Amino acid sequence: MANIKSYVSSSYDELKNHVTWPTNAEAQRLMVVVAVFSVLFSLAIWGVDELFSAVIAQYFNWVKF
Repeated sequence: MANIKSYVSSSYDELKNHVTWPTNAEAQRLMVVVAVFSVLFSLAIWGVDELFSAVIAQYFNWVKF
């Protein structure tokens, strides 16, 4: 139990005194960057999925005959 208490105490000290936290403006700017890239990446994955679905559907149409 003493090890857990020591771990929590040292973790809190590390977060409070040794971590450089971003400013509110910087955090908001970074959040926008992450959101934009997430949307772009999801659209790219959707496009590839649609393309592969069409290719597979066309393949099965050719095989059916």
